Amino acid sequence: MKPSTTLKWVTGGMEAFLAIPVLGGLTVMGFGYSPLGLMLILHIITLVFSAKEGQKFHGSIWGIVASCLGWVFLLGWVLHTITAIILMIDAFASGRKEKGMQV
Repeated sequence: MKPSTTLKWVTGGMEAFLAIPVLGGLTVMGFGYSPLGLMLILHIITLVFSAKEGQKFHGSIWGIVASCLGWVFLLGWVLHTITAIILMIDAFASGRKEKGMQV
């Protein structure tokens, strides 16, 4: 599996966790909003690997936006949800392409 695909699965899973109502918000606030900074760094790394490998990187762009605006009530939840879905779909499609399966 390519590094970009692995990173998409990891960041997609983390975004999905942050999208869980109440639990995600409490985690972000409880750690002083540092999870948003960590996610920003991971999305930038994923973006770089995806671009290098010629993979789609729009999920990482959404993730960067979600990390920057995630502190806004309800908007953060919506952005984390959208980002998680996009990253998971990209990771699934990339994994199928790597195995030579029809997407």
